[in-house]
Amino acid sequence: MSLTPGESGMTTMRQILAKKGTKVWSIKPDDTVLVALERMAEADIGAMVVLEGRKPVGIFNERRYARMVILKGRSSANTLVREIMQTDFQRVGPDQTVEECMAVMTESRQRHLLVMNRGRLLGVVSIGDLVKSIIDEQEHTIAQLVQYVTGAA
Repeated sequence: MSLTPGESGMTTMRQILAKKGTKVWSIKPDDTVLVALERMAEADIGAMVVLEGRKPVGIFNERRYARMVILKGRSSANTLVREIMQTDFQRVGPDQTVEECMAVMTESRQRHLLVMNRGRLLGVVSIGDLVKSIIDEQEHTIAQLVQYVTGAA
């Protein structure tokens, strides 16, 4: 049973982005929270990267919205994204593994990571993307083991 790169539990962010795509939904810091929510609903996503030009300066997500707008009685139409965005977001490299990124997410308690290379944003991965990758790897391993066992019988 031979394993190809990515099948040994060492899937990288580059491989995940190659499968899921590199589309990054973004918003500007001076846009209103209402505009951000409308765009997130339209795209059926739970977080957006906040960009100034091409530079990531924050992350806006449903959790921030709930805690910083709803629970504080603020208006979505009158609150700017910059006022509530998360600025201490995590960045990872394209060659970091799923396991390394899961550790980063667990340690930082963040559900989204920006995949960056030399200051350039390549894409965003979510906890769901990482879990899907792990499940796919396990299913592949199981299929290989079943094939090995049934082929050897």
